Amino acid sequence: MNFWKLHGIGNDFIAIDGRFDNKQSFEYSNLAKKVCHRRFSVGADGLLVVKKSETTDVEMVYYNADGSRAAMCGNGLRCFVKFVYDNNIVKKEEFQVATLDGIKNINVNLKDGEIESIKVNMGKGSFLAKDVPVLTEKENFIEEKISILDKEFKVSSILMGVPHTVIFVDELNKEEVHKYGKEIEKNNIFPKGTNVNFVKIEDNKNISVYTWERGCGYTLGCGTGMTASAIISNFLGKTEKSVSVTSEGGCVKIDIDEFIYMTGPSKKICEGILEV
Repeated sequence: MNFWKLHGIGNDFIAIDGRFDNKQSFEYSNLAKKVCHRRFSVGADGLLVVKKSETTDVEMVYYNADGSRAAMCGNGLRCFVKFVYDNNIVKKEEFQVATLDGIKNINVNLKDGEIESIKVNMGKGSFLAKDVPVLTEKENFIEEKISILDKEFKVSSILMGVPHTVIFVDELNKEEVHKYGKEIEKNNIFPKGTNVNFVKIEDNKNISVYTWERGCGYTLGCGTGMTASAIISNFLGKTEKSVSVTSEGGCVKIDIDEFIYMTGPSKKICEGILEV
């Protein structure tokens, strides 16, 4: 099986062309668990599968490293776009990608004929607790207190294609992200789990984010998480509508308008043949 490995600000993926195979979802789930293993295969945070679409130019099917299917992945989508564009599957600077989170409008920004950055319409997200979902009687789950292990956190949750929870901190601490992130991810209040974003406000135009990602643990960058963090930061009056969001793996630009737009890079790491 031919593959590319790509990354978007350190969030890495294996991409394959599945337009002409008849694999079922459970097979892709098992394939994701196998090829994303960092000891026994290539290793990645997730698997991207290209599929034909009757409504858009192409469809993205995405699986986390643990084999669970996710509706959306921001960094993954940019890597998917680079894969289909560079392989002449969709050779347009503006096109649409179908996902489980709906249709995503894409703008490819070129420099000397090569992709410099990719702008994605991330949709609007939902603040409704029932959409996230969060088990609460409140309509929204914003700045609510929860107790995890030996600590109390003030958290805000939003659906950005997938569930995200944002926690503001004075300083980012990777040990705390590992310690508390996995506990919050699987807390009973989140029946479908949640991604957990620890956010430091640098100033009103810049934030830094560490993300514990549902289904794969700590990642160097999470596109939907960085988007969710920017939305919550702006909603609470901490930042402006355009903000640079930096993770350990790099930086993306988030612009909040009628829709939310994310602009960032995507890089090819290598290509080869998978023994599956």
